[in-house]
This record gives sequence, structure tokens and C-alpha cells, in this order.
Amino acid sequence: MTGAPAPTEPVIRLRGLTRRFGGIAAVRDVDLDVAPGERRAVLGPNGAGKTTLFNLIAGDYRPSAGAVELFGRDVTRLPARRRVARGLTRTYQRSNLFAGLTVRETLYLGLMGAEHGHFALRRRPETEERRRSAADALIARVGLDGRGDVLVGAISHGEQRQLELAVALAGDPKAIMLDEPAAGLSPGERQALTELLLGLDRAITVVLIEHDMDVALRVADSVTMMHDGAVVIEGTPDEIRASELVQALYLGSERA
Repeated sequence: MTGAPAPTEPVIRLRGLTRRFGGIAAVRDVDLDVAPGERRAVLGPNGAGKTTLFNLIAGDYRPSAGAVELFGRDVTRLPARRRVARGLTRTYQRSNLFAGLTVRETLYLGLMGAEHGHFALRRRPETEERRRSAADALIARVGLDGRGDVLVGAISHGEQRQLELAVALAGDPKAIMLDEPAAGLSPGERQALTELLLGLDRAITVVLIEHDMDVALRVADSVTMMHDGAVVIEGTPDEIRASELVQALYLGSERA
């Protein structure tokens, strides 16, 4: 397929990526490659620059310096919607779902937006039926069977996180970025979310920020550790677990 990344070409490539807010560098000279199908966790203490990095990749922020490539093309100056059109979706730390819509309506709108980039007033019966079927398939895919007609405001926080993942999947993305998907979840909900993430098709590249080390290190193939806006260490989950630097910076160990 023309324009598709070669197997060894990174889905996400960052070079010298920097973002300053006034005199503060929230992200400093970050180089990062994420391979097709990879599960990459970005870890670090509060204020490390993780979410700012996500915002730069997604196009919510413009970099002060450096470059962002997605699927082999420079997108540094492209707005967020153009990056979505190229196959990148994301979730946010805080839910941005509409509480007054049902689960099925939420996914229907997500499918409509993904297909057209806008909401058309004219509707065709065959298109309507196809979207309803696709919405129901997504509901089942993220474990929300039987919840399609329930208002978003009436489902649990964990189910809302599952729904956010379904919305991200609605556009048939090539890469998904998840910003603290397990935040605020109970142990049982975290386990259910972890199983969902582990079950995602390897055709989809996944990058996640997560403070829950158990979730992050179980899902990830590789880990990037940030501190004070910069990358300080990268490695496998086992290497990160064994790292004294990670213990010191992330877990609050007193070891040097």
C-alpha cells in the first residue's frame, strides 16, 4: 500500500523535540522512535513532561524546537485533526465524554466524525445501519455488552475509560496514545483495562503514560523514563524494574 510505513520504519519519530513555556522547558531535546506494533510506556514523576510530550505528538501544542514524524512523514506543522486523519488517536487524563449521551450514541458520533471529519445533516439508511452495527461491535470489543443504551453519566468510571478506548478505536487508527488510562480505577477495573490493552491488535501501535507501574510494565514492550522534561533512561520492563535510577526518581527511593 502506497504511503504505508516499511516494517522497520518508526510509526512515531521525534528528533530534538522541545517545548518551552516562557523560561521553563517542559520538554527538552527528546529523541524517540516507536516501532510499528510496539507497546511503549512513557513513565516519570509528576512534572516530568509526559503529557506535554503527548500534546506535541498529537498536535495540541507546537514545538519550540525539533521535529515530529508520523508514519514516515514530517507532521511538525500539521494541526491535530490532520494527524488524526493520518491514523493517530489519543485519550486524555480527564474524561471528555458527554454524560447526556448513551454509550451507543457516543460511539455513533465517533464513527461519524472519523468517517467524514464533520457531522453531516443528511443521513442514508444503509449508512445509519452500518454505523449502528459498528458501534455495537465496538461495545462488545471493549467489554461493555448490555450497556449500549445506558447514559454515559450513569456508567462507572472504569466503564467510561473502556468507552474512551472504544472511541479511540472508532477511527480504525494505526496508533493510539493513552494518557493515564488506569487513573482512578479500582483494582478490578485496572485488571480489566490491562486485559483489554493486552488484547489489542498488534497492527495498532500503542503508547501510554501511566502512573500504575504494574499496568504499564505488564502492557509495555519497552519503556521511556522522563525526568525534568528529558529522557533519562530507556529499556525493557525488566530493565526498568531493576534500575536504581528509576527507583530513585520514580519510586522515591533514597538510593543514589
